[in-house]
Amino acid sequence: MNWNQLLSTKRNREVAGSGQPSADLRSEFEKDYHRIIGSASFRRLQDKTQVFPLDKSDFIRTRLTHSLEVSSFGKSLGQNIGEYLLTYKKDPEFTWKRKEEICSILQCAGLIHDIGNPPFGHFGECAIREWFKRNIPIMTFKGETVENILTEQMKQDFYHFEGNAQALRLVTKLHYLVDEHGMNLTYALLNTIVKYPVTSVGIDKKTGNIKDKKMGYYYADQEIYEAIAKETGAEGKRHPLTFILEAADDIAYKTADIEDAYVKGFISFHQLKEELRVLEEKEPNNAFKPLEKLERKYQSGLKRGVKNPEEYAVKNWIIQVQGFLINCATYGFTSNYEAIMAGTYGKDIFHGTYGQGLMHLLGDMAYRRVFITPAIYKMEVAESVILDFLMDKFVKAVLYYDTDVELDEIDKRVMTFISENYKSAYHYHAEGKSEEEKLYLRLLLVTDYICGMTDSYAKRLYQEMNAVV
Repeated sequence: MNWNQLLSTKRNREVAGSGQPSADLRSEFEKDYHRIIGSASFRRLQDKTQVFPLDKSDFIRTRLTHSLEVSSFGKSLGQNIGEYLLTYKKDPEFTWKRKEEICSILQCAGLIHDIGNPPFGHFGECAIREWFKRNIPIMTFKGETVENILTEQMKQDFYHFEGNAQALRLVTKLHYLVDEHGMNLTYALLNTIVKYPVTSVGIDKKTGNIKDKKMGYYYADQEIYEAIAKETGAEGKRHPLTFILEAADDIAYKTADIEDAYVKGFISFHQLKEELRVLEEKEPNNAFKPLEKLERKYQSGLKRGVKNPEEYAVKNWIIQVQGFLINCATYGFTSNYEAIMAGTYGKDIFHGTYGQGLMHLLGDMAYRRVFITPAIYKMEVAESVILDFLMDKFVKAVLYYDTDVELDEIDKRVMTFISENYKSAYHYHAEGKSEEEKLYLRLLLVTDYICGMTDSYAKRLYQEMNAVV
């Protein structure tokens, strides 16, 4: 792979120029940025869960604040890595202009990497997957089971439903600005957000290669993905900037989860100290010494006379950790540069760095002390009731939509709830398709609509449809 091709400014719909010099001095990637932040889909992230659903606090992170953090870390990593490549002349193709471009692309990619996620965070994805696994085998359409009608890839798309794949679908087809091309973003940016360049039937966790562990795009969007990957030269491989985006995402959520969990009372200062003590015993030669740095911040808080030195220590320690992890990710990318550019590198860029153990600890600690606690489970059970109800109602309504079978009066009314933009996208892409493809696209129409919901809207719609006053 080479940067000249990887940083393609091509769009699905090319904008015709007037032939005259433009007064708009923005790069194509800077134009992408303004398209994103001005979109309704991006604004909806302010009311989507990161960890704590429907939280009343103004401190806890949402998908919007998380995405802004990922965008910031992505740009910082782009600057670090770009500077290294230029200083040490690692690649004659990599110029100062390329450095600016990768920073802009990563800034944009951070903003949209979670834009396709459904309400209620990652649990929302799980709930939708589980609904399809339970219901596709027993649903019937015109006397035949839906399981027998859909192709294997179509079924696996639903069984492995994935917010990452939904993000590509949203920005290329569903976010109707001018026409059917969605936001019409550059191919370099679109390729960067595809973390897993495989279909739902290409998932293979046994390979140990990070790119194979999840689905990256739906059958419905395979054509646009293949056009993007061919243009950038990343066919069947991860775009190099995807490794950087993923690192920025990992830094953002793993450090933020600890901070949010501390504020919510799931993790105490002393528990964090004990966890770091165990890590230090395992990694005595790690020069960063996270436990020592946490204790220093605590002592600094005492000297300053702050009201809560433990909170002061945790929050300031998090900032230090983020800086350390940015340096680790920079080293991980640059030291594996040749393999990444060849498409043969199969790990994340923290692998083999001093940050690997700390990253694992932060994720594991959040899992044990937050995600599998009764308080979170209680919220998730309530969320599953909401999502199961919405899936039941909308799938029943779309099953015979756009067929020769007339809908009953309730289903007709339910169909009016679905966005006209999504229905228009369905009709455009269903034109001339086979019966099974249309059925598949109608099921996608439901996930398109539900994924576009905010947490509050999903809860409110559930209450309204159940006559809960």
